[in-house]
Amino acid sequence: MSNTRALSAAVALGLLTACGGAKQKADKLFREDAAYNEAAALYKEALNGASGAKAAELNGQIAECYRMSNRPGMALPFYKAAVDAGNKTDSVRYNYALSAKQAGELETAKALFADYAKSGRRQKWMDRAKMEVNNIDKVATLQGKGAEYEVQNVDAINTPSSEYAPLLVSNGEEMAFTATRASKIYKQNGLPFSDVYHVKLSDLNGGAAINPAAYEKFNTDDRHEASVTFSKDGKMAIFARSNDGSRKGAVNTDLYISKMDKEGNWSSPDLLSISSATAWDASPALSPDGKSLYFASDREGGKGGVDLYRAQLDANGKWGKVTNLGSDINTAGDELFPCITEDGKLYFSSDGQAGFGGLDLFVATREKDKGTSVENLGQPMNSRADDFGITFKNNYEGYYTSNRDGGKGDDDIYYFKNTLLEPKIVRLTVAGTVNSRNKGAVEGALENAHVRLMDGDKMVGETNTDANGKFTFPLAEDKTYTVLIDKEGYFTKRDQLTTVGKVPARAQLKKENDIAIPYENALDKIKLEERIVVDNIYYDYNRANIRPDAAAELDKMVTMLNDNPNITIELSSHTDARGDDKFNQNLSQMRADSAVIYVISKGINPRRITAKGYGEARPIVATATTEEEHQRNRRTEFQVTKVEGGLPAEPVKAPAPKKKAPAKGKAKGKK
Repeated sequence: MSNTRALSAAVALGLLTACGGAKQKADKLFREDAAYNEAAALYKEALNGASGAKAAELNGQIAECYRMSNRPGMALPFYKAAVDAGNKTDSVRYNYALSAKQAGELETAKALFADYAKSGRRQKWMDRAKMEVNNIDKVATLQGKGAEYEVQNVDAINTPSSEYAPLLVSNGEEMAFTATRASKIYKQNGLPFSDVYHVKLSDLNGGAAINPAAYEKFNTDDRHEASVTFSKDGKMAIFARSNDGSRKGAVNTDLYISKMDKEGNWSSPDLLSISSATAWDASPALSPDGKSLYFASDREGGKGGVDLYRAQLDANGKWGKVTNLGSDINTAGDELFPCITEDGKLYFSSDGQAGFGGLDLFVATREKDKGTSVENLGQPMNSRADDFGITFKNNYEGYYTSNRDGGKGDDDIYYFKNTLLEPKIVRLTVAGTVNSRNKGAVEGALENAHVRLMDGDKMVGETNTDANGKFTFPLAEDKTYTVLIDKEGYFTKRDQLTTVGKVPARAQLKKENDIAIPYENALDKIKLEERIVVDNIYYDYNRANIRPDAAAELDKMVTMLNDNPNITIELSSHTDARGDDKFNQNLSQMRADSAVIYVISKGINPRRITAKGYGEARPIVATATTEEEHQRNRRTEFQVTKVEGGLPAEPVKAPAPKKKAPAKGKAKGKK
């Protein structure tokens, strides 16, 4: 992110002694013009043939040129050469460690930070060095984190120059971003000045290179414009604008505001009142409701380098009440590029929180009574390089910036997707089978059984079984349905079918998933006068009242009668053989009457159900001796006594073919 950090004007190293024309010119370019790219070339010219203390000094200064223009990988070998040649200045030693970290050489950086923390002379840097050692120790805990993300370079928009700070605008139909595509060169890093552009998001899918449109009203020829943010209605824009690189005019980078008039024209940008005249203020981001402006600044009173701040919009439409986001977010390092999502989470980049190298992406979540937690997004979202400037298309995908290896240029824009949050297509169906059952034995598939799928009182599916008794319906996730199956001559069956817990965890799902839930049931044939035991109808000893557990079973009988409105039944009660015959007869009749009265109370027509007590006259086990055998005799049964319209005729089986008698005179076999 060379152009991004190049927006920051920094203080040069301590005074250097004059030693030749090339070095004198380089010193002037370095100190007065911040022209680090040109200065580095002249320092290299002066380094040719130098040795000892002079080489140590020049290598350190070349390294500083690359660090100040945010090229830590190029700075690293020159810092090493400076230290190896005997350069012991605090700035070189400390920045050597910092560049090693930014270049992703964490073990080297840890050793250098630890050494500086013990023997440095600047307390602020020593404190940060200790923090950096602690952060590097935490990196191991981040390994494996973030594996749910997929990251892809947006080839259509990236070039060998720099593209960064994407922002989705116009209801997600366009992307605004910053790029270095101007003709004039910025002396600090030898790259063009940055401007803000926009493209249609749909054009990014084609793969062909896109020529973006510039925000002409925002851009200038000799200053950086970067990191634009828009109000939700798209009629207010705030962006960062630097000085011209010569340290004339504005002292540093500031925030500017522009508004759109009724004709759709942008006003000339005005300096935002909350900008500090002496500080670097950049990477603005408006909250979704437009009432808060988040930005980065190195103004006085911060926690370290660059901190994140929030400004509030007052009742008069003016920005004010600037507050630091505090030590949960800000560190002794740099915090940049805030992004506030609809759910109130703060995404930002930092090189002061525990990370993998340069700037890493983090998310801060505030929980009631628990404070704010900050979480590294892990790899591959983060790399050993700089990762920053995130924007969201929805809750699982979006775009951000990285200058990692393998890109097309300096800073590139990348697309990302969280595969765990990505919507997965799940097609749930029931794979049903209905069989015919007679006297408890399954006879085979039941064709043309009528099957209804009910969601509460609403029918959501209806079909008939095929020749193999099969049927299917589409289902929804986390639902419990009722399946109703009926056919003439059979008891209607009501059953539950649930999809709760039937879909694997999201991480185990593919993008598209077909899941069939097996279901099998059987319909019992209706036979007149055939007795069917009603399970679990229990009574207290010598009593006929309906207990709650018996009521639950009788409720099922009520449902059965409602589902089969064409049948009339006899409900019978039986006792065991213990006790007086007459007493058992009376008790069984009272129990049968109680059961029938309960069923009728639930709305069943009294003409459809008759109570009959048989006492001990019809035992299942005639010679019962054990309690289990007595319990089998103490039972409640029902039998169908009438079917309105009659039962369908049973299919007539064809007679078996007769065996042919052997022809006369032929032997049947040999003895």
